[in-house]
Amino acid sequence: MLMGIPLSSTNEEKDLGVTFNDKFASTINCNKVCKASQRVIGLIRRNIHNRSKEGMIILYKTLVRPLLDYCCQVWKPHLKRDINSVEKIQKRYTKMIDGCKNLKYEQRLKKLNLTTVEERHKRLDMIQVYKILNDRTNIYPKDFLKLSDRPGRKNSKKIFKNRINKELKKNGFNFRIIDKWNELPDRVILAENVNMFKGEYDHLMREVGRLP
Repeated sequence: MLMGIPLSSTNEEKDLGVTFNDKFASTINCNKVCKASQRVIGLIRRNIHNRSKEGMIILYKTLVRPLLDYCCQVWKPHLKRDINSVEKIQKRYTKMIDGCKNLKYEQRLKKLNLTTVEERHKRLDMIQVYKILNDRTNIYPKDFLKLSDRPGRKNSKKIFKNRINKELKKNGFNFRIIDKWNELPDRVILAENVNMFKGEYDHLMREVGRLP
């Protein structure tokens, strides 16, 4: 009740463009992101006749990819069907580009110098971890990510990993990032700023064959 007026109940709430439900399922955001991206791709398909690599990549990075990236640290999909749904957006778009229609997806990515959406989301996760661990403005809660008392041989900022039984927590940001972050060497995680971190991370991913 509010001022004598009954309040309706809901199992969904939208905050800063991200929708949460009572189960914290990522599917609802994946569906919304895919629908919004498909509308933009349809607009490009109908109105852009010159589909050269240069122009189409600019349109993709300006109009489509920001929809796939926005707050993905919060709603990043973990179910295979959701991961595939988001990846299909990029697959569909890259097929529209001149010279790419008859190529396999992996070949298109290499030709266009792109990564999979899933790999990009992992990168954005790592960038967010770097920002949290190097936060000097107290934006993030204290001990949101807790460093281990025993640093690794290659990683001096190893994050402590608790035992978790609930599936919901396993797929949450502050748990799913731990193993990936702890695998990074000091030359990446000790970068002086975010831009240097991005450069070192990308260099490492190229070394292991995960970036073109």
